[in-house]
Amino acid sequence: MQNRILSHQEIQHKTNRIAYQIYEANVTEPEIIIAGIDGGGLLFAKKIQRVLNRITEAKITLCKVVMDKKNPLESGVQTSIKQEEYINKSIVIVDDVLNSGSTLIYGVHHFLKVPLKQLKTAVLVNRNHKKYPVKADYKGISLSTSLQEHIIVEFGAKNDGVYLS
Repeated sequence: MQNRILSHQEIQHKTNRIAYQIYEANVTEPEIIIAGIDGGGLLFAKKIQRVLNRITEAKITLCKVVMDKKNPLESGVQTSIKQEEYINKSIVIVDDVLNSGSTLIYGVHHFLKVPLKQLKTAVLVNRNHKKYPVKADYKGISLSTSLQEHIIVEFGAKNDGVYLS
């Protein structure tokens, strides 16, 4: 059984709000790197990028972050842009759902190997089940769910949705 948590329109609203918050925190930056974790995080990052491209003249660079979410330590983290391209830049790591925090913490660790101007995190859904000390700086919604419940995020052309099952 699935219960809808967020409708397409609500996701659009939350995406816009997060994009404006990112813009406000980076208003003087000539470039903002939006680093989406492959899968739902990358899809959400692309939505944020589209809004940012409308509201700011800053260069918005999309970076794909790839890792084995089940075993990020062994697989390591790869990015679609080279390390030299994000030195001293402002980066926002984006994922669709923050569960335990492991995906975000390994993403953060990867980017912290070089000096950065700023590093923030953004998620559509924050589940409040963290086992790592990572928080979402920008979040669409926070949910207190049981460990047995699952959050499903679906991104489509006109039918985005977040469901609890």
